[in-house]
Amino acid sequence: MAVGVFDSGLGGLTVLDALQRRLPEVPFVYFGDNAHAPYGVRDADDIFALTCAATARLWAEGCDLVILACNTASAAALRRMQDGWIPQDKRVLGVFVPLIEALTERQWGDNSPPREVAVKHVALFATPATVASRAFQRELAFRAIGVDVEAQPCGGVVDAIEQGDEILAEALVRSHVEALKRRMPHPQAAILGCTHYPLMAAAFQEALGPEVAVYSQANLVAESLADYLARRPEFVGAGQVSKALTTGDPKSVSSKATQFLRRRISFESA
Repeated sequence: MAVGVFDSGLGGLTVLDALQRRLPEVPFVYFGDNAHAPYGVRDADDIFALTCAATARLWAEGCDLVILACNTASAAALRRMQDGWIPQDKRVLGVFVPLIEALTERQWGDNSPPREVAVKHVALFATPATVASRAFQRELAFRAIGVDVEAQPCGGVVDAIEQGDEILAEALVRSHVEALKRRMPHPQAAILGCTHYPLMAAAFQEALGPEVAVYSQANLVAESLADYLARRPEFVGAGQVSKALTTGDPKSVSSKATQFLRRRISFESA
């Protein structure tokens, strides 16, 4: 009954941790494509090919449902994957929609026309590839009207987090927030559009100020998956064992992931 969780590197561990706390009875197979990280500076064709390969590997582990716990993959590859690549007996879900549903106060599956919402000025912090895809704005437009989105590509933040350089990551966050606020001085809400960024949530909040509501994805995705599996239990796959796979060096990735997650996690070669 395993569910797959994919990320380009370590960021998806924030989602994995929330999923395991919310659904302790479900085995999760995590796939980190650490050998090819970060995805945020790659082109769309490259991201699509890498994401498809990782998804197929998770299907081979008995995961009929795969969560793309990577905003870059969700933004640049998911729609193309859903357009004829995914078999009928499999599902691949992204991490944008639960976040947008929370922002627009919609329930899952509410397909009513877009409407006015309380939040009018939204700051989006994401990787360059996610920003370039405009996937967040496209999904938001399906649900809300009259919302101004200012997107800031946050180059360097993922690398700093993966390297464990918190001082550099915090400095980059402050720099990116300052750059965005020059274009949108008073955002009402901020979207942390990368699963690495919850680790920097306090730095984002401090730089933005206490009046800005900061949204990150992990718990929202966990609640959304619990709801999805309650309605579609047939997509809980045949896998029985939780494991963590990596295309990188398992020993090095395990060490970094343990530091990242603040609990022991052991990776094996994919």
